[in-house]
Amino acid sequence: MITRSPASLQRVIPIAKETDDPGWQAQLSGALRDPRALLARLELDEALLPGAKAGHGLFEVRVPEAYLTRIRLGDPNDPLLRQVLPLSAETDSVRGFVSDPLEEAEHTPRPGLIHKYAGRVLLIASPICAINCRYCFRRQFPYAENSPSRAQWNDALDYLRNDTSIAEAILSGGDPLASSDKRLTWLAERLEEIPHLKRLRIHTRLPVVIPDRIDDALLGWLGATRLQKVMVLHINHTNEIDDAVIKACARLRSIGVTLLNQSVLLRGVNNDVETLAALSERLFEAGILPYYLHVLDPVSGAAHFDVPDEEAVALVAALRKRLAGFLMPRLVREVPGEKSKTPLM
Repeated sequence: MITRSPASLQRVIPIAKETDDPGWQAQLSGALRDPRALLARLELDEALLPGAKAGHGLFEVRVPEAYLTRIRLGDPNDPLLRQVLPLSAETDSVRGFVSDPLEEAEHTPRPGLIHKYAGRVLLIASPICAINCRYCFRRQFPYAENSPSRAQWNDALDYLRNDTSIAEAILSGGDPLASSDKRLTWLAERLEEIPHLKRLRIHTRLPVVIPDRIDDALLGWLGATRLQKVMVLHINHTNEIDDAVIKACARLRSIGVTLLNQSVLLRGVNNDVETLAALSERLFEAGILPYYLHVLDPVSGAAHFDVPDEEAVALVAALRKRLAGFLMPRLVREVPGEKSKTPLM
């Protein structure tokens, strides 16, 4: 580990001028995908490389430039870096941490379609993400078997048409906004033709990690749908919310999108009251309502992020004394086989 002065730890990579920014597709394809390059880019000690390579071998590094600009140079404990830097701890075998912690394979009646909860289904609209979060519960998901062709999408859409109890379609992935607007337009139009569907929910991290994704094309197809629009973002730390993210959120709200946030409680990232309180306040300033605070799904390779339930409950009890009720996320666990999220308090 290298030692730097407090002033150097506050340095951040300068953001490129707006005129120099490539389009979101170029930013997506140009994401940093090599552990050695990640360490060099962030001026980190090469002593971290063996562990980074070991973790990368299980789940590759992927970090876009727009997210890199928010990580402090030379600080191995930066809370954003910890979410993307592979570690040797990912190779540890820990009892209870498995490849499919939510048993999603048991609830996949069609390729790319997951149906666990009453009234809603989840569609895998893209097999890739803009960023690979080290704690991702789908880091070992069989995307090759769940990336539908157009014909297979029609099969999944027939499933929705034939079940009139389904009121909400959830686009997930990977990250659904990693798909092209042409593909998403086609899918949104097919969904809104199903008369009993009321809502379109999108679970995405792209407005956070590449805010330029919220462009005119996306606003066009999303704003045109008759379906109520909900977007659930995934933000774990206040440092992830910069001015570009706030502007992207304002554009989404301008077309009637309800913005919610779900976080994961992560050791070394946000497992303290001050950080969680600051996050809720910053989210609301950005027009995003805190929704869920998930305890870690026990996926293999992520045990070093785990926060025990009793510690999580104590944190949220202390947080409740700090925040107004509408700023309080619900502390939950997703339990395989249950019909909804399980509150922990």
